[in-house]
Amino acid sequence: MRFQLTDEQHALRAAVRDVVGRSSTAGSSWLVAPRGGAADGYSPAPLVDRGLWSALGELGVFSLRLPEAEGGAGLGLPEAVLVFEELGWALVPGPLVATHLAAGVVPGAATGEAVVAAADGSLVEWLDEADVVRPGAEGAVAMRSVDPLTPLHRVPAPARIDPVAVLLTAAEQLGTAGRVCGLAVQHARTREQFGQPIGAFQAVKHMCAQSLVRVEVARAAVYAAAVTGDAVDIAAARLLADEAAVRGARDCLQVHGGMGFTWESEVHLHLKRAWVRARRGGGGTESEELLAADLAGRAG
Repeated sequence: MRFQLTDEQHALRAAVRDVVGRSSTAGSSWLVAPRGGAADGYSPAPLVDRGLWSALGELGVFSLRLPEAEGGAGLGLPEAVLVFEELGWALVPGPLVATHLAAGVVPGAATGEAVVAAADGSLVEWLDEADVVRPGAEGAVAMRSVDPLTPLHRVPAPARIDPVAVLLTAAEQLGTAGRVCGLAVQHARTREQFGQPIGAFQAVKHMCAQSLVRVEVARAAVYAAAVTGDAVDIAAARLLADEAAVRGARDCLQVHGGMGFTWESEVHLHLKRAWVRARRGGGGTESEELLAADLAGRAG
């Protein structure tokens, strides 16, 4: 299976990075949102960046897989995965997956005019900020989120888990894994101790190398699942992407040392977001059970 991207796919990914980058440099960056808020460092009320949401809608992020006859781009899961990888890389907050899945069903979702919240397993993200809440979120109770940029509610009756939501979550995790790997390498090259870059020390070298390996393995699995659309492939991709994001962010934090925990650094925010995403859709347990059942079936 070849994963060579086409010129159109490269252009799509670059367009998303450009839109997200311009939003960050225009002074509305979500990376500074939690800083200088409450005494514990958390903003009292995280908000969806509506300007960015509209820009993503105009770019076609939410309507990407809608048929052209319905105003969409008529693209498929491979392109959606590339887009959500970029959104994960940039740590964009908001119910991105829920709004994408609502395109063509909820008015305004495809164009970014509406922010849509939906139950994914037992959790609902951004419930209070949503313009539309999909069925399944009834009786949701607010809970404290480890990620200051992702307000959470818990629902009493877990909702059905959409395999596409699982795959797009894996793509976001892949983006985070790639970002923290790059941050770790960059810091290891520039931070000096004992008269040399810390990247010269074997322990740091190994952390960075292992992080890169996890990223590339997860990328192959996520891209393959996007092509096949198979539920088992998606489950495997989800587990590998979760591991790459969480372990990569933890190692990146180790490379940065104490400064990685400060509000001036984005590293700890990537780790917290990876933890939250890892709980979506039943967490890794659902994917593990699906893989186990498939392996048992093959053995039987």
